[in-house]
Amino acid sequence: MGQKIINSIDHYTQYNNRCGWNQLLPEYRPKKTLCDDIFPDVLIIGAGYTGIATAKKWREIRPNEQIVMIDASVSGENNSGRNSGFLLEVSLANDADAEQINRMKECNLLIARTAQKIFNEVRGSTIDCQIHRVGTFRAAASEVGKKSLRDYETFLKKSGLEYERFNKNQLHERLGTNYYSEGLYNSHCYLAQPAALIRALIEKLPNNINLYENTPALSIKKDKNSWLVNTPKATIRSKKIVIANNAFCSKLGFARNYISPIYTYAAITEPLQQSELFSLGSEKNWGILPAHRLGSTLRLTVDGRLMIRSLYDYGCEREGANASRLLRQSLKFRFPQLSNINFESVWGGTTGFTFNGGPIWGEIEKNIYISAGCNGGGIVKGTLFGELLAMSANQLKVPKIKNLFGSASRMPSEPFRKIGFKLISMIESKRAKKEI
Repeated sequence: MGQKIINSIDHYTQYNNRCGWNQLLPEYRPKKTLCDDIFPDVLIIGAGYTGIATAKKWREIRPNEQIVMIDASVSGENNSGRNSGFLLEVSLANDADAEQINRMKECNLLIARTAQKIFNEVRGSTIDCQIHRVGTFRAAASEVGKKSLRDYETFLKKSGLEYERFNKNQLHERLGTNYYSEGLYNSHCYLAQPAALIRALIEKLPNNINLYENTPALSIKKDKNSWLVNTPKATIRSKKIVIANNAFCSKLGFARNYISPIYTYAAITEPLQQSELFSLGSEKNWGILPAHRLGSTLRLTVDGRLMIRSLYDYGCEREGANASRLLRQSLKFRFPQLSNINFESVWGGTTGFTFNGGPIWGEIEKNIYISAGCNGGGIVKGTLFGELLAMSANQLKVPKIKNLFGSASRMPSEPFRKIGFKLISMIESKRAKKEI
């Protein structure tokens, strides 16, 4: 593996702005920071969807083992709270493969069950996650987008999944925008407030799972039959470790050439007035996914706000004012009637992308297990992969992840990886300019 020694937390993203979703919630009281050396049976690095799912399933299997989770940030401010809040029950349009329909059906069955499980778990929470099964629209504004929609429609047909087609006028009636020329709707998606959702899942953790926040893992090294993990104020010795910090696993020396952190940006408006809400069509809670992977994602929330998420950067976060300007421009194109509305929050987040879309999953070294690289579908996929990882680590039978979801392929080394990303992003952005 090669030990990665880090003397500060600078390599963990220190975002320019607080997560907008989190700012809408009551002030959160962080879990305590680890200050004393500990010796758990299993250590889970990362308290997002994957880490939480792993911890809970491990507790079910090994109720007498001591389980510890650590996170570099706090609930709602970590990347799990910075996403768009889509719990997809079927594959993303770009991942759908009509030529391998039996495999995709099995994948989607596992994903749908997991989404339902998440919904059931948080439904009785004291935290309102604003979670509803309302489906999602996929909309296209260009010829490139329309081709992607046709491919996705082929996949839906062969899968036997119900959907509806919408033309420009019908989309305007439902969503209040003339921007898109056509779209598809299917019901296989929940929408949630992601920062509230991750808080609710943490609230539901069993009391005997110990979580320490503001406790980043700085290094991992082998020591006889155990692993030593250094944090800023303490050392953790554990026989087994689960790496569940997604894009940042490479910072600890794992899967360096298989995953890259990609920055995306989001903004949410102030609450809209009734007249403004009326202009947004007949739907009261909707989500739009772009036909093209680089396109803009939009949501109208249950509390009457518009969220837009777009823009992609490699390796570092862009200046906030620039992101705000570009997001405002994209929103204005789609909803010119709201050109004067203010953004209440603008923020960035990091997603772990792999070259071919396959995950990094399984035992990567003796007694070190990893799940990373959900490529933008982390709420549901991360939960599913975390549960299965806990089962696999404890010698229980699980579906063959590699056969179903693939496996991350090796990326070019730096600086070629960065150059390649920027080149591909530039080409695709020009091809699908109107989708962005």
